[in-house]
Amino acid sequence: MSDSPASAPLPIRVEVVYADASGAITRDAAVAGDATVTEAIAASGIRALLPAEFEPAALGIHGRLVDADASLRDGDRIELYRPLKIDPKQARRRRAETQQRRK
Repeated sequence: MSDSPASAPLPIRVEVVYADASGAITRDAAVAGDATVTEAIAASGIRALLPAEFEPAALGIHGRLVDADASLRDGDRIELYRPLKIDPKQARRRRAETQQRRK
C-alpha cells in the first residue's frame, strides 16, 4: 500500500463537433480523464458558437450514440446531432410520389 495521496485522473484531449448545412464547427478540449460527454462539451466552449435555442437531438462518439454521462477516452470525437427536419419515411414517400408523376 502506498502512502501517497490518490492522484487525479490524467487529462485527456477530445474534439467536439457540430455540423449543419453551412459547415462544421470543431473545438478541442482538455478534460480530466474521468470527464463525461456533458463536461467536455462545456469545456470546449462550443455552445457559445451555436444558436441559442439549439439542443442536440442526440450525442455520439465517433458515430455511435452515447448518453450525456458517458465516459471519455483520449482522442474521442464528440458529435452533437441536430434534430431531423423531416421524418425519413415522409421524405421517401415524397420522392416516390415525385418520381411517379414524372413517369
